[in-house]
Order: sequence, then structure tokens, then C-alpha cells
Amino acid sequence: MKSSLKERQEALVRRHPQWVARTLHEMLDHAAASFPDRPYVVTDELVWSYADVKSRSEKIAAGLVAAGVEPGDHVAMVLANHPDFVALKYAISRVGATAIPVNFLNRRDELGYVLKQSDAAFLVTMDRFRDLDYLAALDALMPGWERAGGGEAFPRLKRVVVFPTGDAPVRAGAMGFDQLLAMSAGPATCPAADPQSVSDIIYTSGTTGAPKGVMLTHDMLLRAAFGSAYCRGFDDGWRVTFSLPMYHVYGYVEGMLTVPFVGGAIIPQVQFSPAGTLDAIDAHRAVDVLLVPTMTSVILDELRARPRELPSLRAVISSGQRSPQGIFREIFDLMTPDEVTTGYGMTEVTATTMATRADDPYERLAATNGRMREIGPAGEPSLGGRLVDYRIVDPETGKVLGPGEVGELMAKGPGVTKGYYNKPEATAEAFDAEGWLHTGDLALLDADGYMTLVGRRKESYRCGGEQVMPTEIEDVLTAHPAVLQAHVVPVPDRRMGEAGAAYVVLRDGVPVAPDELIALCADRLARFKVPKYVLPIRAEDLPTTPSGRARKFLLTQRAIEELQLT
Repeated sequence: MKSSLKERQEALVRRHPQWVARTLHEMLDHAAASFPDRPYVVTDELVWSYADVKSRSEKIAAGLVAAGVEPGDHVAMVLANHPDFVALKYAISRVGATAIPVNFLNRRDELGYVLKQSDAAFLVTMDRFRDLDYLAALDALMPGWERAGGGEAFPRLKRVVVFPTGDAPVRAGAMGFDQLLAMSAGPATCPAADPQSVSDIIYTSGTTGAPKGVMLTHDMLLRAAFGSAYCRGFDDGWRVTFSLPMYHVYGYVEGMLTVPFVGGAIIPQVQFSPAGTLDAIDAHRAVDVLLVPTMTSVILDELRARPRELPSLRAVISSGQRSPQGIFREIFDLMTPDEVTTGYGMTEVTATTMATRADDPYERLAATNGRMREIGPAGEPSLGGRLVDYRIVDPETGKVLGPGEVGELMAKGPGVTKGYYNKPEATAEAFDAEGWLHTGDLALLDADGYMTLVGRRKESYRCGGEQVMPTEIEDVLTAHPAVLQAHVVPVPDRRMGEAGAAYVVLRDGVPVAPDELIALCADRLARFKVPKYVLPIRAEDLPTTPSGRARKFLLTQRAIEELQLT
């Protein structure tokens, strides 16, 4: 007989009756002492036990110290969901450094911005991923990086280590990851650990002015991870698969950091494919899968085309963007899990902090984004066992609104970041006078505390779960000689949740085709930022405010009608 959510939560609390603040590597070491031989990282090619990951992270840490990494340094990582992402992350914790996990879809200028803005002192990067050549990007950004690091262009960057993703040898003169491992001459001497120190600086978007590095501490991350395990009722040996990148809090916190609390395993995938996800569930007996609705939709299409049973699967979380109507019923019908949940979160609040419960009625799942997570011993007693508190306020007056009233969602609590790295003005703008964080989302809370998102105060949107800042795309488009103005707005998209539609005002006598502008964006921006549609518009037809700014919500409405989207 399967245990109930309450029974699983009680078992987890018996294992962790009081919250103990730890650094990331201390949590790994605790799990390795409790479950040394249990698998932690599982792929088609290898299985690493907890003892294996601990040992490898210690070896990498010693190599980092030998290579010149010092406590307090910022170590950037351009690494997909390879097993060594996990080991390297814990190694950075061991040496008292701060990790800068970089979106590996970033192109040259985006990568350069993050390296410089984060004050990265060390970089571990893949040589290639898909069509991205990171070494060519480094050649353009910092010629001679193989021996001189960042040089004059990036004076803080002391060294680059290349993580090869294929059979090609590491470029002559450059340090390879194996060479870093070989530098280990025994355990590294590491500083005393501080769980309240910054573990990660995670960037929320792309380049040129818009991206912000969210500072998260070890304790924040681990409390949020325990909260996920508690809220969703992880039991002993829980196995979760995902292709969500671990540079993002979803895959990182909800995946990599959750399972050590129950001696479970992650089954990370380097790239997403619907068949590959189903194969991983089946081959490695995954009980849980982390998805965004974009992924969920194509998995459901795959199951309609080629039905199959998934006997090990018990839980599905589909979250992170707008969900198509009826998708949760289809998950139950086609994937046949026992439990389906969804939620709400953002990097600034350390991942998912509102969620439906596995034992909620279907109507809650289908119509809301859940309620504030109560996370057992990891929660804050003054917040009723939660890590983050929320309220709805009038966007203009700041007045706190009651149940059912739409306003801006505000967040406060120990799970909320203290600010953005090296951006004091952006940090000050993000919080009100009482220390509540502006999320930029418009929502309502019902009488039972369940939240429903209704829109955004900000102009940003999410495509495939990734945050997109329209200003970045607009800067690229207006760099083209034919484009006088560009205004990018979100439109609904069944696959990606939201996609970009770019309204462009063209200069007289300078012809350009929409496909050419889309290709320009594809060359300069990560794929999720590339607008799906380019729509010419006359300047006099733009809806504007009295000060001349485009009224983007009206452009969204126009695009939906023009493109016949629903």
C-alpha cells in the first residue's frame, strides 16, 4: 500500500527533526556518511554514488586550489547537465568560493557581460555545445586566454579550464578539466564554512544592462530544497529525472539539491527530447520528473503517437510558465502518475515557494499556482513554517489588498535574496520601504491563500521557462539599418508558453524581410530570446502614452488578433 503525503512528510521529519544550517558540501558529506553506496547521479553511461561524488568534489577542490582559486573568488561555470556539474558545484563550495552558473545558451557578448559583471576570477567552460563554440567566443573576447586568462579585457579572470564535450583534444596551451584533476595532490586546505555566505550568483536574463545576478546563500538554497522534498513528500530513495539546466534554480534546487535529504538520485539529461525523457524514466526507474509546460506538451504528443507504460512514475511537477488549458488532466491520463503538482517561484525567492499539494483537489491544480509552501523544520517559525511570505498590493498606492483583489505580488522572508550583485540601484528599486520584494507579477490570493497569476507589471516574459527582457531584443533589432523602432511583446504560444512578437517601424527606402531580422537575432541572442514573429507597423499606428512610450499591452492584444492566436 502506497503511503500518503502526510505519512511521507512525517517520515522526512523523523529523519530531519531540526533544521541544521550547512554549506552545500557539508550537506553532501552528511548524505555521503548516511548513504555512501547509494546512487546519487545516474546517466546512461555512469552511476556515481554519494561517496563517489564526495570524493570527486574533493579532488576537484584540490585542483582548484592548486590552480589558484582562493576563498571568496567567483568561479564561473558554462556547463550543461553533465555529472561533473554536480561535482564541480560542491567543489566550489569546499574551497569557500562562489559559483557563477552561466546560461550555456548565451552567445559571445552575453557570456562576456556575465563574466565581467560577476567579477569572475576563474572559468570552467565546455568547448562546444550544439552550435555554440565557446572557445571561439573567448578568442574574440580575450585573445590569448589559454595562457593569459582574461588579459586586459577581463583583468579579474585569472584562468580558464576547458571541459571537452567530444573526442577532440583540448586546445594546445589551454588547461583541460583532466589536467585540473591531475593537479590535486591530496585534500585541499579549506576555510571554515559559513552557511550564510553567498553560494551562488545566478543571472536572471541576458546582456547589456538588463541582467541581474541574484545572490543566494548556502542556507537559503538548502532550506528551499528541503522545502520541496517536504512539500511534495519525497520518500526514501526518491529518484527524479530532468533536462532542465542546473544553472537555473528549477533543475538545481528542485532536482540536484533535494534528493540528498532522502538518499535519492538525480537522472540529469544534457538535452531535452520527449522520447529521451520517457526512456530515462523507464530505464532508470524514475519516480518523479521535473517539467515546464513546453516540455510537458511535447511529451504528451509523444505518448499519443506512441503510447507506453511508465510503471515507476509516481509524481510529475509541471511549472514555470503558463499551462495550456486541460494539460493536467492529460498528464494524469497519458503519463498515469499518482500525483501532479504545479507552482510559482523565481530566482529571487530561491526557487518554488508557492505550490499545489499532491492531495489538493483537481480544481486547485487546474486553476491556481498553489499556496505558500509550508516546509516543516526548514521553515521560519515566525512565518508559520514558511520560507517566504507573500501579499498582494495596489501597484500604484502600495495598499495591501484583500482576497480576490488583483495587484502586484510582493515577497518577504529568509528565502528572498538580499539583492543583486554589483547593482545597488537595481537592488534598491526591487524592494519597498518595508523590505518587501517587487516580483513584477500581477496576481490574486483567494481566501484560502491560493494564488492565481493574471499578468505582469513588468515587460519581461518567459519563453520555455526562461526569462526574456524585451529591451535586449529591441537593441539588436534597432542596430539593423532598416529598423527605426522595435517593440517586443509576449504572445501566447502552445509549445513555449509565451513567445516574442516584435513590432518594427522601418526606415523609408531600406528594405528588409522579417526572416532577415529573425536571423539577426538568432545570430546574436540565445535561442529563447529570438522573437517568433516580426511584424511591420507604421509609427503613427503605434499605441503610445502621452510621453510617447509604446503601450505594450495594447501591442500584445493587436499581435494576438493579427496572428489569430488564442
